[in-house]
Amino acid sequence: MAEAAAARHYRRGGARRVTASRRLAPRAARPPAPLSWQRAGSGGGGRAEAARRGMEPAGAPPQGCGPAREAEEPPGSPALPPEELQGGQPARQSPGEEVLPAAAGRERGCRGAGPQGPPGRAARGRGRRAPGRRGGEEGVRAARRPRVTVDSSKAKTSLEALKISLRQLRWREFPFGRRLPCDIYWHGVSFHDNNIFSGQVNKFPGMTEMVRKITLSRAVRTMQDLFPLEYNFYPRSWILPEEFPLFVAEVRMMKDSDPSWKPTFIVKPDGGCQGDGIYLIKDPSDIRLTGSIQSRPAVVQEYICKPLLVDKLKFDIRLYVLLKSLEPLEIYIAKDGLSRFCTEPYQEPSLKNLHQVFMHLTNYSLNIHSGNFIHSDNVNTGSKRTFSSILCRLSSRGADVKKLWSDIISLVIKTIIALTPELKVYYQSDIPAGKPGPTCFQILGFDILLMKNLKPMLLEVNANPSMRIEHEQELSPGVFENVPSPVDEEVKVAVIRDTLRLVDPQKKKRKDTQCQTLEHVSEANEELLDAGAAERPESDAPRSPEPGLPSLCLKQVFPKYAKQFNYLRLVDRVAALFIRFLGVKGTTKLGPTGFRTFIRNCKLSNSNFSMASVDILYIDITRRWNSMGIDHKESGMCLQAFVEAFFCLAQKKYKSLPLHEQVASLIDFCEYQLAALDEKRLVCGWGIVERRSAVVPCQTDGLHLAPAAHAPLLNRTAAASKFADCKNHRY
Repeated sequence: MAEAAAARHYRRGGARRVTASRRLAPRAARPPAPLSWQRAGSGGGGRAEAARRGMEPAGAPPQGCGPAREAEEPPGSPALPPEELQGGQPARQSPGEEVLPAAAGRERGCRGAGPQGPPGRAARGRGRRAPGRRGGEEGVRAARRPRVTVDSSKAKTSLEALKISLRQLRWREFPFGRRLPCDIYWHGVSFHDNNIFSGQVNKFPGMTEMVRKITLSRAVRTMQDLFPLEYNFYPRSWILPEEFPLFVAEVRMMKDSDPSWKPTFIVKPDGGCQGDGIYLIKDPSDIRLTGSIQSRPAVVQEYICKPLLVDKLKFDIRLYVLLKSLEPLEIYIAKDGLSRFCTEPYQEPSLKNLHQVFMHLTNYSLNIHSGNFIHSDNVNTGSKRTFSSILCRLSSRGADVKKLWSDIISLVIKTIIALTPELKVYYQSDIPAGKPGPTCFQILGFDILLMKNLKPMLLEVNANPSMRIEHEQELSPGVFENVPSPVDEEVKVAVIRDTLRLVDPQKKKRKDTQCQTLEHVSEANEELLDAGAAERPESDAPRSPEPGLPSLCLKQVFPKYAKQFNYLRLVDRVAALFIRFLGVKGTTKLGPTGFRTFIRNCKLSNSNFSMASVDILYIDITRRWNSMGIDHKESGMCLQAFVEAFFCLAQKKYKSLPLHEQVASLIDFCEYQLAALDEKRLVCGWGIVERRSAVVPCQTDGLHLAPAAHAPLLNRTAAASKFADCKNHRY
């Protein structure tokens, strides 16, 4: 009778008192309690079954809280395999848990009723996590688990999309900062806060400098020298003003060899954005060599004259890429992006239409001022659409969309591989190893143009892609109003929200807490655990902290496809040598002493290449790179200059091989010599320790140092095998 009364009371909303009675009852009287859960939550089994079938259970957050199309795969998505909900398995709740949120909702209306703790929010937390009480105090701590904290005081254009994402995740935002450390710091422009010693920051040091047009062109050009076929997705480029004579000479030579070639070139200022200062030319003599080009360097590229057209309009693609980590390298790409259209029908460039920016430039910030710009709430129409809508259209025409996705993934991975070497130099400068500092991640915007044959071409990379989800609408002359943009919100909110889900700092804590909880389960609860063994993978595993959200829109592409692209990471290994010999932590340039030490330790000097020749090489290359005005804050050799010197040394040492094999051979040789040097130093240090131990005996309880002494020998053996392979030219 008492049990039936308790069940009736639970159904009427007395969940708190029933929970309290269960907690205070003797252990011997607890077994009937699960029966009352089953009876009270009899509808929960249907909901769980609906969840297993992919249906939304009643009471789940409405789909409107997130972009409606986020759970859909764009056509061709086999290149981006779908993922399950959080944790690699469908989100499913245990029987009885479906009732508890409703009971918690009733508790909100009766604050003060019941003796258990503070009312309101804490009560709701207890209601949701009631099944976790079997762990005693561990369950209470899990119920009071702190939410992820986000400092958004320095967020700018992404503020509204960030707020929506945080509300969906139920994380805690601090829009004006916080005295205590936060889990995540969201910056709007760049990494510019030296007072952050923990947590995560959404910007990498040096990323803004790395994706500037000149720096990006230099990084890709280095990779084109090594792997010309793999990096043919970037237009031929020249840097102004320093390479203007080279530009003129190469264009004249190409015209002489092919008189029918009538090229068009596009000039882009180095620090320009939103289409500012971009113009088209037909001949090098048309470049505006005024004082501005000297004070504002630029990149001139071969213009892509035959782009893919949709509705007779030129368009480009903005894809969002998450660089989650540099070491190890982790890259994610969004399943959907934005397609931004010109507002005038496209014609191949001629002297008559070179100045028509609405025909040739796809920049949203330019075309929005056109009278033909169409704001649309439909993702399939208007001047800004989703990329998935373009893929649907291409798929209906019989295009190989799967291959297109694979080409785009390859382009993204190769571009980031070109950028990471110098990013690592910036990173160790701002956050030296061994010192407290945050970890970093960053959302990048890749601007990609599709050619008529569906080959993707990289236009540029944006370190701070706009995350605005509204646009200005002119109500009357001079009077503007911000109007929501459904297309922007659908794509951008999902990118920010799922980025936060991937970097969630509480995930590891939840796993650790779960392990500790399972280890300390008392024998009295073993019977209950055994009874629910079949449900343990869902009910006992850490539950999804974001119930009701769609599957992640960001798909991992690296290290998933690392085996296909690791051979391209030669410059990464050169950068590791550069960082090793920097000497002073926090610097980004190598001094003459560091360069000489590198030559000496790697045994690169000989009778044909003396140390005097080493000094001349250092001075010549460093002086030339410093004259380009790269960075005058520090004196010395930057990474790009070191890479050039390394290539020069490789060509001298291995004359009969292609450049990428020359560089790979020299890298293996240097790594072998440095591994041998490290082993020698360790052996010498070990001998000193042994001599000191003989003089002053000491206790070494539990210390096992012998394996460490042999670890460099393994490295040396591996390096030796690599070096032998280089001699035999096996790649």
